[in-house]
Amino acid sequence: MGLTRTRVRVEGIVQGVGFRPFVHALAGRLGLAGLVGNDAAGVFVEVEGAGEAVERFLDALAREAPPLAVIERVTATPLDPTGARGFAIAPSRAGGERQTLVSPDTATCADCLRELADPADRRHRYPFINCTNCGPRFTIVRDVPYDRPATTMAGFAMCADCAREYHDPADRRFHAQPVCCPACGPALRLLAPSGLAADGEPLAAAGARLRDGAVVAVKGLGGYHLAADAACEPAVAALRARKHREDKPFAVMAADLEAARALCLLDPAEAAMLASPRRPIVLLRRRPERSGEPHGGARVDRGAPVASSVAPANRSLGVLLPYTPLHHLLLAEVGRPIVLTSGNVSDEPIAYLDDEAMERLAGIADWFLVHDRPIHVRADDSVVRGFRGRELPLRRSRGFAPQPLPLPWPFPRHVLACGAELKSTFCLAKGNHAFVSHHVGDLENYETFRSFTEGVEHFRRLFAVQPEVVAHDLHPEYLSTKYAAELDGVELEGVQHHHAHVAACLADNGQPGPVIGVAFDGLGYGTDGTIWGGELLVADLEGFRRAGHLEVVAMPGGTAAIKEPWRMAAAWLDAAFGGQVPERLAVVGRNLDRWERVVALARSGTASPATSSAGRLFDAVAAILGVRDAVNYEGQAAVELEQLADPGETAAYPARVAGTGADGGPLRLVGSDLVRAVVEQLEAGVAAPLIAARFHNGLAAATIAACQALRDATGLETAALSGGVFQNLLLLERVTTGLERRGFRVLVHARVPPNDGGISLGQAAVAGARARARQGQRPAPGGGA
Repeated sequence: MGLTRTRVRVEGIVQGVGFRPFVHALAGRLGLAGLVGNDAAGVFVEVEGAGEAVERFLDALAREAPPLAVIERVTATPLDPTGARGFAIAPSRAGGERQTLVSPDTATCADCLRELADPADRRHRYPFINCTNCGPRFTIVRDVPYDRPATTMAGFAMCADCAREYHDPADRRFHAQPVCCPACGPALRLLAPSGLAADGEPLAAAGARLRDGAVVAVKGLGGYHLAADAACEPAVAALRARKHREDKPFAVMAADLEAARALCLLDPAEAAMLASPRRPIVLLRRRPERSGEPHGGARVDRGAPVASSVAPANRSLGVLLPYTPLHHLLLAEVGRPIVLTSGNVSDEPIAYLDDEAMERLAGIADWFLVHDRPIHVRADDSVVRGFRGRELPLRRSRGFAPQPLPLPWPFPRHVLACGAELKSTFCLAKGNHAFVSHHVGDLENYETFRSFTEGVEHFRRLFAVQPEVVAHDLHPEYLSTKYAAELDGVELEGVQHHHAHVAACLADNGQPGPVIGVAFDGLGYGTDGTIWGGELLVADLEGFRRAGHLEVVAMPGGTAAIKEPWRMAAAWLDAAFGGQVPERLAVVGRNLDRWERVVALARSGTASPATSSAGRLFDAVAAILGVRDAVNYEGQAAVELEQLADPGETAAYPARVAGTGADGGPLRLVGSDLVRAVVEQLEAGVAAPLIAARFHNGLAAATIAACQALRDATGLETAALSGGVFQNLLLLERVTTGLERRGFRVLVHARVPPNDGGISLGQAAVAGARARARQGQRPAPGGGA
């Protein structure tokens, strides 16, 4: 073959991942001339040489790409040869529509860790070591193209040694934008709350203070964390009290997989999740407890050597491995696992600005381990569970965002989806990409709402999305809904909450539907003015029909019933026993002074909205079994009921499914049957773990029966499971297995959470489907609200 020249366009996550150096080295290996550079659309390449070599170059682009690159499309256009010699990295080009994608922050790679531990290396023990294959990305990017001046590293001028590496095509740090070293990069300080610096080397001093029982605020990649010795009960208890976090479990950082295995039981898939470049918090099974010797004033268990207040009343432990060099060094100084939790007071967003952190965390942290590299975007740690050998996301944030979710259908118009109220995320969509944001938090205060609005603006700028359609929840009082309503020059698209859940599961799996959608959660605004939450929908991306739901009861006191599960127990017991509630039940006795008043409130309907919520049924059963009458965080009673249940129990309480789900009206899962069975067995002296398990199994069996009835009525053989209740692995496994045994294809979440953190993706997918239908790109599905 003769001399040829080809222009190549590479799209995907190809900036900040060492792609230009890779192209430079590949072209050199194949003896090709030309150039490579960044622009707003991704990477542009021109190569010239023997035709066979150019073909090999094109084949290797995707096959041999750097580990952090995500290649979505490679296009090649022939050009006339110019006789060029040599291969160069061209200056980045500004202008044009921004289509380039930004890489998530990535854990420290093995090469950098070797240098970190090498006394002969100039970056020995340098807490900001990074290269083209690892380090900060999303949290330091201000703009694209991704070059150093567009990051928070702009203020650190490279020293001669770093500049030499940066410009050397043979070096691992060739065009690594965050490259730095002790001579020219960020530096650590250990500060008292007053702002005075501590004596000594900061890392060694911070480690010593953690070993002595202090709480240390640590500035990480996406914000500040609060750290304490995980085995020291007084330190963990002090952190819990100061943070006003009564019961919600803390995450624990272990130095490596061996240290994680000392805490928890790991299967190979869970080990891979822990050690992946994303480094999420992974919820794992704790090692069985055994009595142990006191440590630091506390008795710890030798099976999982952490203080009892790290994760009270929980058989699981959230564990993560170090993902920055600073973490690796700090864990080595302490010599054992540490609690590492978000740097905030409960219900506030994580602190990420230095002055803000010093002010907000002054009453919590005894010391502050800080550095001078600014964080541009806050990002909490991501949280996952393992389900059947793959990730089930519970919180999608650092390490995942802002990597887009490619979808098989185009968005005809740019979309902004505003999400829900709790576990807030937003989603921007254009082309075939859905950009789901990092976890924002619960939109219940000004600080979190400000983080939401700032995040929307940042994503709009990074990904050049100008929303024409804005999707939102139907609940009029959600701050996300009010934000959508106040935007000018956009078309609003209301999406029912549970339809958005099912649509999120469809989009997560790249499926358009229709399906039988099972959406079980705490609450969502229904189209009939009631509070939904135990829904069976016949749905596709564009529309839905409410084909079934859990039995409806009152929520006495409205939101008070969410915070006090005993109120839901009162409502469900009244419904189940027709006013003849056994007074000897402990839940009645514990709340006797208020019981009749709350039952009367439920019967009257005053301040007691009707609800079909599955989450509230879990609350009621938890209170009846004495698990919890009041909660300190959202979903606590249901979480602890799952923890109580004996996973080996297979018996199930029977529950009727009334109706057929045909056009005559929605079928109904009779939750009262489950409540009566729980009470009868409790009075018979059956152990609470068995009762909790049989309740789970009974609800699963009723759900499966309802799906079978809907399959008979519709012919649909695919079920999609979504909603926060399906974070419960016991219920998820029982429903999934039961449906599969009956011939169903079952869709579950793998890329976004089943909880409200996935709602924004579902809203965007619905808005896109409706836009396509209006343009005649596919026939209307016939579903409706």
